[in-house]
Amino acid sequence: MALTRWEPFREIERFEPLRGFERWDPLQEIDTLQRQMNRLFERLIPTTDGGESRGLVFVPVAELRETDDAIDLSLELPGLEAKDIDVEVTPDSVVINGERKSEARTEDQGVIRSEFRYGKFQRVIPLPAMVQNDQVQAEYKNGILHLSLPKAESEKHKAVKVNLG
Repeated sequence: MALTRWEPFREIERFEPLRGFERWDPLQEIDTLQRQMNRLFERLIPTTDGGESRGLVFVPVAELRETDDAIDLSLELPGLEAKDIDVEVTPDSVVINGERKSEARTEDQGVIRSEFRYGKFQRVIPLPAMVQNDQVQAEYKNGILHLSLPKAESEKHKAVKVNLG
């Protein structure tokens, strides 16, 4: 018994193309995927009025810790000064606004490449419990903003009844 190599597309080429069937082209699939990914990234990257790309928006990262008496919130805001940061606290959320300003400098020789992100940013952080927004303590040191948000009295002694039936 002789073994022959099976080549499925060679058999189709001998006959007229069957109606309703198309040959699968993996390179065309990759090209389609690449175009879709490009469109996705174009939507994510904000542009100026002239259509010029500014880069991805800066969003400060946060760390939230909850204790029985307070909520401790830390945000990483490197390269900013305290005067460039605006913090607003409501009983159920914290809003941080700021602006990272670019330095105006010119060089006569060479090319300057900057990957820093400049511009305005905003971050809204919902809180897991109600806080006394008039008792907030803040400290900004070495690019880290620390907020101590004391819980409202009603939240400190809050008990939840669990139905077992």
